[in-house]
Amino acid sequence: MNTRRFARTAGWLALPCLVAAGLLAWYVTREPATPFEKEQAAAAFEPAVVSRGEYVARLSDCVACHSLPGKAPFAGGLEMATPLGAIHATNITPDRDTGIGAYTLADFDRAVRHGVAPGGRRLYPAMPYPSYVKLSDDDMRALYAFFMQGVQPAKQPNIPSAIPWPLNLRWPIALWNGVFAPTAPYAAKPNQDALWNRGAYIVQGPGHCGSCHTPRGLAFNEKALDESGAPFLAGALLDGWYAPSLRQDPNTGLGRWSEPQIVQFLKTGRNAHAVVYGSMTEAFNNSTQFMQDDDLAAIARYLKSLPGDPQRDGAPWQYQAVTAGQDTPGAHTYATRCASCHGLDGKGQPEWMPPLAGATSALAKESASAINITLNGSQRVVAAGVPDAYRMPAFREQLSDPEIAQVLTYMRSTWGNNGGAVDAKAVRELRGHTDPASSSPIILHMR
Repeated sequence: MNTRRFARTAGWLALPCLVAAGLLAWYVTREPATPFEKEQAAAAFEPAVVSRGEYVARLSDCVACHSLPGKAPFAGGLEMATPLGAIHATNITPDRDTGIGAYTLADFDRAVRHGVAPGGRRLYPAMPYPSYVKLSDDDMRALYAFFMQGVQPAKQPNIPSAIPWPLNLRWPIALWNGVFAPTAPYAAKPNQDALWNRGAYIVQGPGHCGSCHTPRGLAFNEKALDESGAPFLAGALLDGWYAPSLRQDPNTGLGRWSEPQIVQFLKTGRNAHAVVYGSMTEAFNNSTQFMQDDDLAAIARYLKSLPGDPQRDGAPWQYQAVTAGQDTPGAHTYATRCASCHGLDGKGQPEWMPPLAGATSALAKESASAINITLNGSQRVVAAGVPDAYRMPAFREQLSDPEIAQVLTYMRSTWGNNGGAVDAKAVRELRGHTDPASSSPIILHMR
């Protein structure tokens, strides 16, 4: 009798477990809805549509991750480090065997906007589909047209990820998507004008600015995906660099930048405040300098609308002249190694050598960018019609960890800068897992 009662009880308990397991299996294997489900791909897209798709690819900077210098455009292979292990960008040329040549428009849409490849395989969110989901249907169709008709097929097998089992199981990504990834394209804000909305669309969507400039949570999710969240574009550490705030923080953000200065920076790679360096160099070399002027103006308008946070940023920076006769190791190193370009007054040479007085890297509490560029130098900034900028040389062979810490501490505590001291241990750690920047300009071809 007790045995039968136990069996009945176990059966009733097993039923909801089976139902839950079934629902979980359905949820993690289902394919997202797409407006292109029943749309047949055109045998040949109009040239204007392909051209528009090429521009959307520039806005989205697809080439930076999916291409390698000297290799076929979009053939993949770039290694990307993640907290779980290395992954490699895939071949997105229209090769039918190793690329995306067999994708329908619906397949392409699910992969780009929702991170789901044909067969239900989940893409790692290193692919910024939480941002690309904001792309409009027309831009998605144009992007597909470009990749199918404007890119040469390349037979290049994809490289498997180095993430070990069971961490390489991808079904949990479906649960991650359910919590952290939006599902709808960008919706224009009726209380804002067309220029603001265009800027918001580019920044949140194809530009995926938040992938670098928004801090991430414990699940590696961006803490906010649009202006409704205060962490959105508030600055974040990434790959040994600090991507600064793009909000109106006067010290660590764009509070002191005018809209024309933002446009100038994105178009030419420099302005009176800064020169692009670090990961932003790739974004500039391959994306922002090719954007239309109207789109750059829209980006600037949108970014200038994002309020700063006085509690995070502190009192606005003001220049303070250096007291003569400073005789510290850091001051001595600065005078002999840095002043010829950046000036004893820290003001640099506008348009050529960026100022260190008031620089974001000298005011941010995070010192990673200052350490990294001092150790490894900068890549070339190459813009059409603009003279080549001088590169920041690498000092990893000339200066020891304590010497770099001392000169950066001097730089971050002089001329009104208040970023704080740099520890030699932090220099040593970055020295151990970073490499000198290439002197070659990396402008990747898309055709």
